[in-house]
Amino acid sequence: MLSIAMSELIQILRNRLVLVTSFIMPAAVSAFFIYRHELFASVASLGYVAAVVMFTVGAFGLYTTAVTTLASRRQNLFLKRLRSTAAGDATILSGLLLPLTVIALVQVTVIMTVLAVVAGAPDNILLLVAAVLATVAMMIGLGLATAGLTNSPEHAQVTTLPVSLGVIAVASWVGIAGTEELTLLKRLLPGGSATELAVNAWNGGVAVTDSLILLAPTLSWVVVAVALASRMFRWEPRR
Repeated sequence: MLSIAMSELIQILRNRLVLVTSFIMPAAVSAFFIYRHELFASVASLGYVAAVVMFTVGAFGLYTTAVTTLASRRQNLFLKRLRSTAAGDATILSGLLLPLTVIALVQVTVIMTVLAVVAGAPDNILLLVAAVLATVAMMIGLGLATAGLTNSPEHAQVTTLPVSLGVIAVASWVGIAGTEELTLLKRLLPGGSATELAVNAWNGGVAVTDSLILLAPTLSWVVVAVALASRMFRWEPRR
C-alpha cells in the first residue's frame, strides 16, 4: 500500500490541476473565511466558519480530487494493471487515496489552527477532531461511489458538483439557521450532523454526550456510500 501511496503522491505533485484543486482553491476559500471571520461570526458563529472550512477542504480538496484521480487511473488502465498484481482491492484503493487523505487532514489542521490563533480556540478540541475525521470518512466514501459513475477526469467536473455544492450548502444552512427547526431533516442530510458537531465543538454550551450522538448520521452516510461504491465502482473503462 505504501508503495502505491508514494507513487500516487509523486503523480499529485506533478499534476498542476490536482495541485490547484487540492491545495490552492480550498486554501484560498478558507483564507477568505478566516480573514472575514468577524463578519461571518456576527451572522452565525465561529463554529460555522470552522464547519465551512472543514467542508471546503473535504469537498474540493478531498472528494473532487479523489473522484478525478480514480477516474484518471481507470482511464489509463492503471487500476487494471494494479489489480493484476498481488495487491488486494482494498490495498489498491487505500494506497491511491492515502496521499489525498493525509493532505486534506494536514490542510484542515493548519487552517483550523490559524482560525484558533486569529479568533480564539475551540471549546472542545476532541469533539472537533471527531467531526473532522467523520467528515473525511464520509467524503472518501462518497468519492468512491461517485467514481463509479464517472467515465473520465473531465466527466468528474460534472459528476462531483451535486455532492460538492450540496454538502457546503447544507453546512451553510445548518451553521447559520441552526437545528431548532427541521432538526431531523438537517441532521440526516449529508454534512448536516457533522456541521452541528463542529459548531458545538467550537462554540461549546452543549453536553459532550449530546454532541457525540451526532456522529451517527455521518457514519451512516459512510456505510451507505461504501455500499454504493461496492456496487458501482468499476476497475476498467466502459467499452
